[in-house]
Amino acid sequence: MNRKSEREFTFKLLFMSDFYDKKELKDELLLYFDAPFPFEENSEKNEDINELSSLKENLSDDDRRRIVARYVEIIDKFDEIDKKISEVSKGWTIDRIGKVELAILRLAVYEILYDEGIPTSVSINEAVELAKKFGPQDSYSFVNGILARFA
Repeated sequence: MNRKSEREFTFKLLFMSDFYDKKELKDELLLYFDAPFPFEENSEKNEDINELSSLKENLSDDDRRRIVARYVEIIDKFDEIDKKISEVSKGWTIDRIGKVELAILRLAVYEILYDEGIPTSVSINEAVELAKKFGPQDSYSFVNGILARFA
């Protein structure tokens, strides 16, 4: 699995985590990987979804372990990561930031601070790409602005 796909899976798990109590996260994590995918396989409209569904079905045990380990590391550092985001997001408290943008920022800040194998510029660029793909219109500029101040 490439790093981009791994990052996307991690982002989705981080996004999901804001909707569940910490006690429920383990069960939700298992459901995420094992639940059937509810979309038509050959629909052109769902091309990105179908691609991700195929990736999800073909995840190796090692891929799952890597994604889950990264997810757990980020969750464990939420307080520290959120503090760093708050320091640079002038006028925006954590609870005011959209859930999509917050999940993306948490992932990017984690990569910048704790993953020496990923250059800061790559983390920022990938965060912007995630925001373009999953965020509301122009959320990518918000994400880019926060991360530029952070970096």
